Formats: sequence, structure tokens, C-alpha cells
Amino acid sequence: MRPSWDEYFVEIATQVASRSTCLRRSVGAVVVRDKRILSTGYNGAPRGLAHCVDTGCLREQLGIPSGQRQEVCRGLHAEQNAIIQAALHGVSIEGASIYVTHQPCITCAKMIINAGIVRVVCRSAYPDPLARKMLDEAGVELVLWEQTETVAS
Repeated sequence: MRPSWDEYFVEIATQVASRSTCLRRSVGAVVVRDKRILSTGYNGAPRGLAHCVDTGCLREQLGIPSGQRQEVCRGLHAEQNAIIQAALHGVSIEGASIYVTHQPCITCAKMIINAGIVRVVCRSAYPDPLARKMLDEAGVELVLWEQTETVAS
């Protein structure tokens, strides 16, 4: 059976996540407009720096629970890398959708809003109600794939 466009791009985001170098969670993101891929990103250390798979997880070493103190990490999130890659290559992502393996955190939600992305499709949820609230407040549609329905705060 032929996949829907959402299924297609969610599966591509899942494949992009296979490049992740994070020890805690592999996340992939694909930015799309008019059924055309504009940018991709996965979570991992900045360009040229050692990855967590090589150095160990700083967050685990410091005992930081998931969802807290996100600034204490060697890596960037998949959404951040996808947005940065678009900017680096001069590709406008205004009006685009982003397909992500996991719901964005609050930091990524704010970046998505400011980048002009209008729709977020996620394979699975992430326990960050503030991120959901801000996306909703900004008029960004959030679709959780595991529920296949639009989520309102």
C-alpha cells in the first residue's frame, strides 16, 4: 500500500535518526515544503567535535534526568540541526512542515516558531506541555503520529 505523504516523511525522519550519535535517544527531523525536502537533522555534537558515542553521555555522568537542564549536553537536537542546516545553505523554511521522530522540547518549539514553520508532525510524544502550549499559541499545528490526530493544548 502506498504511504500517505505524512507517513512517507515520518519514515524518512526515522531513517535520518539512524545517524544520531546520542546515547539516550535517537531523533531525526525533516523539513518539508510542497512535498520537497528542504533540510534534515539528527541529534549529535556540533560539527568537528567528539560525539557522545565516543566520550560518553555528559548528562548521565552528571545524573541529569531526561527533560531537565537541556543546556548541559554535548549535542544539538535534530530540529535545531535541521533549522541550522537550512540557514547555513540559504534555504528558507518559512511556511514549511517539520517531521520529527519525537515531539519537540520547549527550546526547539521556540526555534520552530521563529523559523516560520507552520506544522509539526511527530512520531511520538515527549512530556513537555509548555512546548505544546507555545506551539498552539503561535498557531503551529502539532500532529502526534502515534495518535494520528491534531493535538491542542
